[in-house]
Amino acid sequence: MAFPNVSDIIATTIQSRTRKIADNVTDNNGLLKALSLAGNIKTFSGGNQIYQELSFAENDNGGFYSGYDLLPVQASDVITAAEFDIKQAAVPVVISGLEQLQNSGKEALIDLMGARMKVAEATMANIISTALYSDGTGTGGKEITGLDAAVPVDPTTGTYGGINRATWTFWRSKVTSGTYTSSNIQAAMNGAYAELVRGTDRPNLIIMDDVMWEMYVASLQAQQRFHQAEIGDLGFPTIKFMGTDVILDGGIGGAATTKTMYFLNTNYINYRPHAGRNMVPLSPNRRYSVNQDAEVQILAWAGNLTSSGAQFQGRLIDD
Repeated sequence: MAFPNVSDIIATTIQSRTRKIADNVTDNNGLLKALSLAGNIKTFSGGNQIYQELSFAENDNGGFYSGYDLLPVQASDVITAAEFDIKQAAVPVVISGLEQLQNSGKEALIDLMGARMKVAEATMANIISTALYSDGTGTGGKEITGLDAAVPVDPTTGTYGGINRATWTFWRSKVTSGTYTSSNIQAAMNGAYAELVRGTDRPNLIIMDDVMWEMYVASLQAQQRFHQAEIGDLGFPTIKFMGTDVILDGGIGGAATTKTMYFLNTNYINYRPHAGRNMVPLSPNRRYSVNQDAEVQILAWAGNLTSSGAQFQGRLIDD
């Protein structure tokens, strides 16, 4: 019986592992794992952009009245949704003609395929995890509109989700900066946290790089340091602050912005992959390398990170 062509095998392998690859990307990143636990990984289908309904919108007509006062009902310029571009990422899986000859047995070829897929999956996980901290301008504006866009160093200017922060003050995140050590870091964190509390709404995830992590851990008593948290049980170093999970995204492969803590309310953050382009083969049919003795298949993703409440997110920066 003829052995199927290599591109078909790669495509079939990607298709059979689509859900697993997507889960691996999620499990590789503390933010995505938190969003998954919160039910905020939501696919979208179609459209030129990703529309995210806002959890808060200003309406100048709202207010108190008495008795027979006339109630203002004229149209008000209210923003009801943020708009995010669809971003795309791809990782090629390539096997040369020579490698096919060298691994001509079925088992050998499948082993080679598995190794190449493992590398492709890890590469995609790293691409997505790193881009989650992007401001969206990298690679000519093709990267994910990540945390550096949602919680910028200067939240009073710029456009995020199609909404101009200079005009719409409700859309501004909070930023605290200063010079910190283990002796004053908790006081700064207290202030950054308090700015983001509204009733029962409060930060439920704090992400930091290794510099801030070391500073915060050094500020704690030994018995305060490590807790068994849901995210921590899944492999992420986790401690607590105000009952909130604090996770490290530093060290080898860590992507968190240097000397930065993100105070996040994940109820207002969404990871939005496209339903038809979430770790799938770009073309399930045969793909050739046009001018090389090789066969290619593409592991593809499309989507973005969105927010329905940028005002509930904060950032603490060590100058």
